[in-house]
Amino acid sequence: MLQEPSPQQYELEMVTMEQLVPQNHLVRKIDKAIDFEFIRNEVAHLYCKDNGRPPVDPVRLFKIILLGYLFGIKSERQLVKEIEVNVAYRWFLRMSLTEKVIHASTLSQNRIRRFNGTDVFERIFINIVEQAMAKGLVAGQELFTDSTHLKANANKNKHTNKVTKVRASAYLDMLDEDVALDREKEGKKPLKSRTAEPKTKSTKTSTTDPESGFMTRDNKPQGFFYLDHRTVDGQHGIILDTHVTAGNINDSQPYVKRLDYTLEQFNLNPIAVGLDAGYFTAPVAESLERRNILGVFGYRRPSRTKNAFKKKHFIYNGERDS
Repeated sequence: MLQEPSPQQYELEMVTMEQLVPQNHLVRKIDKAIDFEFIRNEVAHLYCKDNGRPPVDPVRLFKIILLGYLFGIKSERQLVKEIEVNVAYRWFLRMSLTEKVIHASTLSQNRIRRFNGTDVFERIFINIVEQAMAKGLVAGQELFTDSTHLKANANKNKHTNKVTKVRASAYLDMLDEDVALDREKEGKKPLKSRTAEPKTKSTKTSTTDPESGFMTRDNKPQGFFYLDHRTVDGQHGIILDTHVTAGNINDSQPYVKRLDYTLEQFNLNPIAVGLDAGYFTAPVAESLERRNILGVFGYRRPSRTKNAFKKKHFIYNGERDS
């Protein structure tokens, strides 16, 4: 016999938070692998010790930000609404079912006022990577790097043309040092240093977000963007480094400097690095060779030129090395 179900909304039930969160939920795995308690000591110097209202627990504050990243919730207002109704999020944040969630402005104001201009986020990132390394989740043998474009909140039609100086590549300085050493060994005088005036170029600068860059790439949208450069470990895809530049910066420009930073920070000695074709430049290849790291680059289709002699027309002679 068909019956209408009785309303359940007001019935009292004896349950625990532990019962309501599935055992295979992502927040359980993260909670088991990472100890977030170190955050409290990392940010203690940014809080007043003997004055003011009791603050939101900084451990919970950063875990809320982490939830937004993990589950792709970009809006802080939406993130707070999700925490209000999501039992798994409350379990991860050590909140009861009836505890009131913080206002969205608490997140933004702490980021703007308390943490702005500090290296707190970087130090927390480094600590979590070190925890992953201690648990054997990072091998450090193969590293993979690529960038993804992030749209800036700026109208591509609202810009000014700004003339900037073109900085000489560090690769040229590296070659000059090699040339100087070779000439010294041969007993020759060093070459004269470059004294030419630096070149300039005109670039589009957004009037809304001047830190972004105007990106023009094949098969990519045109406009003002940022580039998020990331390096991950080959074993489990743990992110080891993330670096943001303007969208008009070539992928290869910050790569060597960020690679050195990552290797020094985590004491790594990789065998090889995997890179997209955009990184396949002479400076990057030369720098990897100097560091005894094998560079595995994505295939780049050769540009069509009027030259009739192609690579396939040549044969390598091992005896003459020609």
